[in-house]
Amino acid sequence: MSPKLGTIDELPKEYLDKLEEAGVAPLWPMMRNVLPHNLPKPVTKSGFWNYGKVRELLLRAGELTPVEKAERRVLVLSDPGRGVGSMQATSSIYLGMQLLLPGETAPAHRHTPSAARIIIEGEGGYTVVNGEKLPMEEGDLVLTPGGEWHDHGHEGDKPVIWLDALDLPLFVYLEGSYSEETELQIPKNKPDTSQLEYLSSGLVPVTAGKRSSIKYPMMRFPWAKTKEVLEKLSNNSSDKILSVDYVNPENGQSVLPTMGFTGTMLKKGKIKIDKISSISSAFHIIKGKGETTVNGKKITWSAKDTFTAPVFSQIEHSIEENTFLIHIHDKPLQEKLGYFEERSI
Repeated sequence: MSPKLGTIDELPKEYLDKLEEAGVAPLWPMMRNVLPHNLPKPVTKSGFWNYGKVRELLLRAGELTPVEKAERRVLVLSDPGRGVGSMQATSSIYLGMQLLLPGETAPAHRHTPSAARIIIEGEGGYTVVNGEKLPMEEGDLVLTPGGEWHDHGHEGDKPVIWLDALDLPLFVYLEGSYSEETELQIPKNKPDTSQLEYLSSGLVPVTAGKRSSIKYPMMRFPWAKTKEVLEKLSNNSSDKILSVDYVNPENGQSVLPTMGFTGTMLKKGKIKIDKISSISSAFHIIKGKGETTVNGKKITWSAKDTFTAPVFSQIEHSIEENTFLIHIHDKPLQEKLGYFEERSI
């Protein structure tokens, strides 16, 4: 058993005054705040966002604020542990729901944080990344990596809504978050990379004896392909959970440096996760219906809803119908830092 540490109250005022004057503070009264024993004590609390409620507010935002005055018309999904207005859904992940109306364009910019979009609703939307025009269809994962120019447009006749996921909290903490703007890009590709069979199969052209190397060879991952793979895995497995990671087809690494994305199928029935892990997570439901208990908190969800789980959460599912979702997490960041951890429970 560790000894009980001294407190600020045990120190004389004249000593505390001298500490303040010198610009220093004693570690021992604060140590357990930053180095708790055995497990972290996260500020983050599990959050839940009902798509129907957020959608209504987004459409109202479309009436109240033209995109020219918003740059990006987004409602931020704030972590309940930090309060409404927090630019974090978890410790390391920012989430927001973005609306683009027919005929609108969102100006081209680039920023230090990396971003990905999960398309929730609508047809005719697109993102242009470094000149590559990427269609945005329901369930697709579309990347806008840090430092890459990107803009959005809408050629359809109904609203388009997507979920933004960024590693923004990390860059804000490092004081490295900023953006730049430029003119709308002129698309130079047809079709997008994900529709070129050789690239989407992980095959890379060789020119003059050298293999091409593109930092981000695929920017769009169509949901239809992800769902097809999950269903094929399900046909040959009795597992209740089937998962596939989104990876860079050239090197097999995560599609973004600090955020991971995992397509998941949860089969009907009760599922108790027998491990806890150090990752923080967000779950966006593509299709399905069920209930998830996170650290004793029950969340009833259906298609297009989003919920989160802090680090080392205990999670149980009760699945009413086979469910497909995309799991957003920070495992790639933790693996780079060398502290990713799982524990059996």
